[in-house]
Order: sequence, then structure tokens, then C-alpha cells
Amino acid sequence: MDKVIVITGASSGIGAELARQAGEKGAKLVLAARRQPELEAVAARSGKEAIAVVTDATQRADMERLRDAALQRFGRIDVWVNNAGRGITRPVSELTDEDLDVMMRDNVKSALYGMQVVLPHFKARNAGQILNVSSGLARLPLAPFRSAYSAAKHALNGLTACLRLELKQSHPGIMVSVVMPGVVATEFGSNALGGGPDSRTLPGAQSVEDATKVILDVIENPQPEAYTQPQMKADVERYYHDVAAFEAELSARFRR
Repeated sequence: MDKVIVITGASSGIGAELARQAGEKGAKLVLAARRQPELEAVAARSGKEAIAVVTDATQRADMERLRDAALQRFGRIDVWVNNAGRGITRPVSELTDEDLDVMMRDNVKSALYGMQVVLPHFKARNAGQILNVSSGLARLPLAPFRSAYSAAKHALNGLTACLRLELKQSHPGIMVSVVMPGVVATEFGSNALGGGPDSRTLPGAQSVEDATKVILDVIENPQPEAYTQPQMKADVERYYHDVAAFEAELSARFRR
């Protein structure tokens, strides 16, 4: 794979596994996260052409520095993956202003900064791919206790689609993609604001390896959007066909 790929949130979970899989295929990697020891360990496992750049994705200046580091090292960027994010365990009725602000900062503004800092480079080449890692909760209310996270990922999907359409006529060589995982067996749940169930213990949790293979496929075969679990696409279609019926099913499931 002759691509230079920037990945945020690369110190663990999906980001770390994407680095490993892409590195195995020969990609040149620029890996970003806040935790330096963990990030450098991931880079060491991801091939000789992987560098670690300690980055706070919620700071625009850090994202600009990340872009500059990638260009200085490799001379170009082919794919920018906005993967950094965080969950929350709190229903709508209990959300605070700070809860919502944190979810928007960590899941939406971080991705917006990534999109905006790499766009001039992509526009100059009329080439490149922005890939935003969203969630199935951006389409389905499967976990009401993840309320503000779900809202943030809805916003991320909206920004992704709007940017794709914005560029379609002026820069058709740039692809803007979104991938929506379901429950993945990572530390996401344990790290959620307010605690909550460990995603690794939830029934039906998809392995991080399988979820990441879908993301890598979207990089190798660019497309507007993808779900990491085929059933989720079918569920989304059922939901929008009859919202009341689908939510009745969910309510019955929650009561069990």
C-alpha cells in the first residue's frame, strides 16, 4: 500500500489496530495521540515507516503541527483518519452543559480541525481522502445512556456529508468518507465519561481486528460510507422505514 496515512487516536483501540494492519501492507504512517509511551509502542509495532507525533486532537494548533510533521517526513499526505474520540454514560435527562461541550469537543471539533488543516494540501493536489470514524449510534438510538456521544456522532456524520458535497464539483479527486462501527471490543466503554459497561464484555461486540478491516477496505477502495457490521445497515433501513416500530422493539429489549 503506497499511501501516507495520518491516524489520530492511534495509541489504542481501533486507531492502534488500523496502524498495525496498514503498516503490514506497507503504508507510511503518522500516528497521533496524547499518550506518548503508548503511541510510541504502537509506532514500533507498525513498521519502519511509522512515526509518532504526540498530539491533542482537540487543539487546532496541535493538528496543524501534526500535518506539518507528516509533510516534513513524507512530503505528502494521502489519507487523514479522524479517529480520536470519547464516549459518555449519561441519559439526556441528566446531561450537563459540560457533558455536551466535552462530547462535541472530543468527537466533532477534533475531526473538524483534522478536516480543515489537511484540506489545503488535498486541494492543491486534487487528491486525498478524509476518513472520519463515527459510530452506528450516529444513525440508531441503540444506547440511550450514550446520548451526548450519539448526538456528537450525528453531527460528525452531517459535517462529513456536507464536506463531501462541497468538494464534489470543485475537487472531485478528494474523497470524504465515514465509517460507522457498532460495539467493538476495545477500552472505549471503560474510558467513557461517567464510567459504564466495558465494551469488551458486551454481547455481540465485534473484534477490533474485524472492525478495522472494514476501515482499511474503505482506504483501499474509497467509498462515501460504510458500516463495520452488515446487520447495522439493514437496521438503519428498518429504523427510517418505521421509527415507531423499531423503537418499540428497542424498548422491549431494554425491559428484558
